[in-house]
Amino acid sequence: MRKNLSLGLYNALVTIAQPFLRQKLRRRSKAEPLYGQFIEERFGQYTKSAQEDWIWIHAVSLGETKTAAILLNSLRQTFPGMRLLLTHGTATGREEGQKLLQPGDIQVWQPWDSAKAVRLFYKTFRPQIGLIMETEVWPNLVHFAPQFNVPLVLVNARMSEKSMNQAMRWPSLMCNAFHGLNAVLAQTESDAQRLIKLSANVSGVYGNLKFDAKPDATQMQLAQHWLSFMSTPVVMLASSREGEEALWLQAWQNYCQKHSKVQLNWLIVPRHPQRVTEVEALIQSKGFQVSRRSTWSHDGPQDSIQAMASPMGHIFLGDSLGEMALYYSLAKAALLGGSFEKLGGQNLIEAAACGCPVVMGPHTFNFSEAAMAAESSGAALRVANMEAAVEAACKLALSNEHHVDHTNKAKQFALAHGGATQRTAEAVRDCLSRVKGSATH
Repeated sequence: MRKNLSLGLYNALVTIAQPFLRQKLRRRSKAEPLYGQFIEERFGQYTKSAQEDWIWIHAVSLGETKTAAILLNSLRQTFPGMRLLLTHGTATGREEGQKLLQPGDIQVWQPWDSAKAVRLFYKTFRPQIGLIMETEVWPNLVHFAPQFNVPLVLVNARMSEKSMNQAMRWPSLMCNAFHGLNAVLAQTESDAQRLIKLSANVSGVYGNLKFDAKPDATQMQLAQHWLSFMSTPVVMLASSREGEEALWLQAWQNYCQKHSKVQLNWLIVPRHPQRVTEVEALIQSKGFQVSRRSTWSHDGPQDSIQAMASPMGHIFLGDSLGEMALYYSLAKAALLGGSFEKLGGQNLIEAAACGCPVVMGPHTFNFSEAAMAAESSGAALRVANMEAAVEAACKLALSNEHHVDHTNKAKQFALAHGGATQRTAEAVRDCLSRVKGSATH
């Protein structure tokens, strides 16, 4: 009874919120046109023909879509001829997801979590299994899955202390949603324990798929080519979030006042591409010239360096998607965005795989175990604030001995935690076999 009351109240709130979602999509489409496309898919209206053999992957945003790409290669080997149904919630996720499609695959927006939209989604596609990447557990998406015989698996599952506490504010709704998942494949033991507290059926600890990602070799080679023209080291602020660029600017100006003869180039890569212009304006307001990645020639930022005279080094702005391997390979050290404000940090695994040492702030609760493991292995350094981060990153970049040591440790860290992809693909195969086996009895 309590479950039905909670779901009923939730559905009432979702219905009230639906017009505001449409307004939000219209606003966001001004900066990111993809938000204005295929809007009715979010409400269960699809032009695609239905099939009943889809393997459905839900990857809400850019990071989850990149992780899904790692798993997808193994799934295609495990299920030859599989048809992929790929859903997203954000424009960056959908844009990245287009690269994963093969003939016969389709891509649509994630249905808005109303009873009507979710039922229409399941009725249209009837996937044989649903793989939800990392965190995206929605009450109606889980509630209606059994009515259409769709087993749901939470893959590469993570759960921070903060997210668990938020879910526990409405336990009758969210604990039922997590309990309704057929299987949960946790990244770490800590994630597993928090998911169990939410009543999830945790199948075990499978590791983090991101450790199996191979950095783009072409991008890494291009970075080395560009570095051959550059005499000044590059330090990076990676996946920066709101407020962090201002903290970095102040810290860098303070550093330059104390170390007047130091020459370093900085590469700033905002986490969200729609913020690039805003970040550029902020940097320029402090008297710096900025060179965007999108303006570089085949020889990289060299033309910009020659055109920009600056006693405090050159400021480059990463305004492209899908080139983090290029950026990390250019940098001798990277400050971890999201960790200097109370935002939980960003993924540091790709940096490690590229051999780029990481300097992280105090807030890494979204990736707590990976951050602790990287710190203990020497692949990452932990500091208290942005001032200390700039000091530590500059020291790494300017000391060849320190840089080589931490670069080797970063690569070793990335290699030591692989294997999650194969384990996950096997778990998905076993889950689907169990479901098909029970259906025949």
